[in-house]
Amino acid sequence: MDRSTDPAPGRRRIGSAVAAVAAGVFLASAGEAHAERIGELVQTDPWEQVGRFFDLSDENTRGLRVAFAGALFFGAACGLLGSFIVVRRMALVGDAISHAVLPGVALGFLWGTDKDPVAILVGATAVGLLGALVVDWIQRTTRIKQDAALGIVLASFFAVGLCMIRMIQNGEGAANISGLKTYLFGDIGSLDRADVATMAVVVVATVSLVALLYRPLLAISFDRGFAASIGLPVRVLDGLFQHFLAFAIVVSLQAVGVVLVSALLITPAAAAYLLCDRMHKMLWVAVLIGMLSALLGVFFSFLGNNLPTGPFMVLGASAVFLLAYLFAPRHGRFTKWLRRRARRRKVRDENAMKAIYRILEREGRPEGGVGIAALAAERGMPEAAVLGELHGLGRRRHVELGDGEVSLTAEGLRRARKVVRNHRLWELYLTNEADYAPDHVHDDAEKIEHFLTELEVAELERQLDFPQTDPHGQPIPGLKSV
Repeated sequence: MDRSTDPAPGRRRIGSAVAAVAAGVFLASAGEAHAERIGELVQTDPWEQVGRFFDLSDENTRGLRVAFAGALFFGAACGLLGSFIVVRRMALVGDAISHAVLPGVALGFLWGTDKDPVAILVGATAVGLLGALVVDWIQRTTRIKQDAALGIVLASFFAVGLCMIRMIQNGEGAANISGLKTYLFGDIGSLDRADVATMAVVVVATVSLVALLYRPLLAISFDRGFAASIGLPVRVLDGLFQHFLAFAIVVSLQAVGVVLVSALLITPAAAAYLLCDRMHKMLWVAVLIGMLSALLGVFFSFLGNNLPTGPFMVLGASAVFLLAYLFAPRHGRFTKWLRRRARRRKVRDENAMKAIYRILEREGRPEGGVGIAALAAERGMPEAAVLGELHGLGRRRHVELGDGEVSLTAEGLRRARKVVRNHRLWELYLTNEADYAPDHVHDDAEKIEHFLTELEVAELERQLDFPQTDPHGQPIPGLKSV
């Protein structure tokens, strides 16, 4: 029997993990090879599908177990190496390599006119590295910058790969061209045990590389000049990193496809970048997000009827990134908005309590009630706006509202004295240490008074030799009174 129509033993393609549960056969037209699917394309109860997805001991989900393992492996590899791509601002490099490897995939396929994962890995990695060398050569020998060189190589190599695929399709390998097309569009269900074993080897090698060369890789990622100055072989480390990046891209192509694999490299790492401020933490978080994104793609496409897995993986990663973009503890947009809102309320409350304190101070009273009209005049605001602020302070038990007047509670008086103390100390610091004129310090002190910490205030007092009055002769409330 002709080799092009007789698949090698052990190379049965376990098709798309996204369809349904029992195995069936999808017959392609125009001479395309058949691919075994995970489950027949039938309508079933969604909750039953969920149960079958998590019941990995079910014999009908044998192909799903292979897809599940593959998703974990390439998700981890993409998250780990993607972290270095993000911090090195090499996102376009990953995209260029993912497109440049396509001719290598075709060459590996031609090696045996069948899908040999090792041959494809070697061919794709070699061509991907050739693309990286061409980019470097263009940069060094012309005036063209990196982004333009990457665009040239990306498009050129991808075009060559598409032409080679068409030539294979029109030639003797046409019967098995579906095995090659999975690298172009992605189909995690086409993974077999040999593919997963190759992925496992790549992941173990990648983790070992990062563990052994973590500090050198960190140095060249953040400061190449410093890395070179301490004797690190920067070009060798760059080449080694690009080797493993090409490996990770190639093992992910079959599941995600050439077009989308760069998104699986960048998006989980970008989400981790928003969540972490330390590189070692970012690596772990990116690996977890990469694995989670891959599993989400398998899961949601499994619930539907012949839905694509690769796009769902990218959507899963994008959903995690959106959550990080909005709710990351330090860098999330929503959390930043909450912090700004809290700061505005803090400034507004403290300004109101400070105004009450100043009125009492001018009148020579340590405490007591202040008229709403007098407070509105002190703050230069309408009485209605002042009443709105006072109601909020009352709910937080900083003031007590009476008939047409307001008084500070014990906590409100403490906070008012604290902000007045910060204000007057900063005014004195500016006049004594920065040679500001006394009539030019008020506005600066108004801004900083709300955000000085106790340690900073204690240091100010020490440097100013524990002063009693500000530049205007006003008393500075002491520590005991605050």
